[in-house]
Amino acid sequence: MLRTSASSRTLRICVLGLATITAAVISTTDTADARRRHRHHHRHHAVQQSYNPAFASIIVDANSGATLTATNADGLRFPASLTKIMTLYLLFERLDAGKVSLNSEMPVSAHAASQAPTKLGLRPGQTIRVEDAIKGLVTRSANDAAVVIAEFLGGDEDDFAKMMTRKARALGMTRTVYRNASGLPNDDQVTTARDQSTLGRAIQDRFPRYYRYFATASFNYRGRNIRNHNHLLGKVEGVDGIKTGYTRASGFNLVTNLRRGNRHLVGVVMGGRSYSSRDAIMRNLLAENLDKASGRRTIAAIAERNSSEANAAVAEEAAQSRPAAPIQVQGAIQVAAVETPPPLPPTRAIAAAPAPKAPAEAAPAEPAPLTNGVIQSKTLATIPGSTEPMKPVRIKTVQVRSGQVKVASAGPTPLGSMSNDATDISGSVGARDLPVQPPNHGTGKGLLGVLPASAVTSPAERSVQQAAVDTSSRSAPQMVQANGAIKSAAIHSGWIVQVGALESESQARQRLEAARDHAKGMLGKADPFTETVVTRGDKKLYRARFAGLERDQAEAVCKRLKRSDISCITIRN
Repeated sequence: MLRTSASSRTLRICVLGLATITAAVISTTDTADARRRHRHHHRHHAVQQSYNPAFASIIVDANSGATLTATNADGLRFPASLTKIMTLYLLFERLDAGKVSLNSEMPVSAHAASQAPTKLGLRPGQTIRVEDAIKGLVTRSANDAAVVIAEFLGGDEDDFAKMMTRKARALGMTRTVYRNASGLPNDDQVTTARDQSTLGRAIQDRFPRYYRYFATASFNYRGRNIRNHNHLLGKVEGVDGIKTGYTRASGFNLVTNLRRGNRHLVGVVMGGRSYSSRDAIMRNLLAENLDKASGRRTIAAIAERNSSEANAAVAEEAAQSRPAAPIQVQGAIQVAAVETPPPLPPTRAIAAAPAPKAPAEAAPAEPAPLTNGVIQSKTLATIPGSTEPMKPVRIKTVQVRSGQVKVASAGPTPLGSMSNDATDISGSVGARDLPVQPPNHGTGKGLLGVLPASAVTSPAERSVQQAAVDTSSRSAPQMVQANGAIKSAAIHSGWIVQVGALESESQARQRLEAARDHAKGMLGKADPFTETVVTRGDKKLYRARFAGLERDQAEAVCKRLKRSDISCITIRN
């Protein structure tokens, strides 16, 4: 009985001791949790205070090209998913050329499927239609679909990124460098707000048919309804796109297009602290500058120019001056902004070289099949249509007697006016067929001067030759008849689009204006001109032509004009 009582007391003591220990542990844990929560809240608050991505913005009047307002518009920034605008530009280019269709199936590689979210969840071995990929980029900003496009068009993502950079140079985006097709973080992938406004204007001027995809509010993909990340669509009158973007380093980015009445604005905001503040800033900028915008289009569409491989190399060097290096601030990544890019290290060859000259215009390298556009006017150093430099041709030297200069005419020239002292030239031209040579004219190394028209062909034969349309490559300026004399027509570079042969020059000029209006900006920087020709029946016609185009662009222009019932042909110059 005594042993039972003692056991009970021992048991009670043990239970009380255990309860005391448990309470102490709970109390200590609660206190620690409270301290941990307090520290976490304090650190989270500090992170929010320190998160300050570099800000930039610009509003451009798309009718006049004027910059209405800008903040750090030329400072280097990370584009994030704004990168996909250029990815779609290159895809639209293939679609417009008829090399790809909206129903084309693109294969999904393991590399594409492995991209970080956001994405469509594509799996290796699948395929995706071009149209679905476009909508996936526009709405969800799908990284896996962006890489599928890159591999489909460029072979692999790295080569496609080089194509993107070359295209940026062709459009005048001088400070943009691309390293991937999606915009996922890469310290060497940089752009500016001004460059993005240029791309935003160019993609809608060049591809109005496909630009409309940027206004897609939502689309259904394999049973899932996917909504657009652009919250200004449907909420701000006149906004029809175009693209959002976000990474921790870039902040919240947005390129917006607004058309209201006859006014047209393109806006860019980069480095927003949240999507709501970014959108609010864009709304305010658009509202503040809409009344300043022109109501009439006075600037030509942004046209592409050919760029050499050297331009792409310069772009890659520019990536050395990236806008910021990610730094760790109390557990969060922050961007340290650099407004002015530092100079390249002196150890690099490019830094040791003298100040670079403007790059010479040259045809793009073979790996850039999508580069096309307007060839800028320049002095021709080679025979038009030839890729080889001019080489001297050895001929026999002849001696001619000085005398009065006679200009070749369409009529016969008396043989008595020619020199009788000239020797035969390679057996092809007789001594009596040579014109007199003026004193102190030429170098004495060959025959200089102009053969009389009668020594070559008859007037009837010349009329037939002048009326012919040469659709092959030319090696010399075309000869046209005007005011009874033969003169050399101006040399025009690139491919030519002819939109008619009219009975008067005024009609030809009217046809040029009509063609420009129906081409929707595709002929913005083309070279319009009229050319006089004489037909077999001595009837004079005036050709209406545009020069300075690449082959793909000339064919695209002709296709567009034919849809507007304007007949045209393309001619290789």
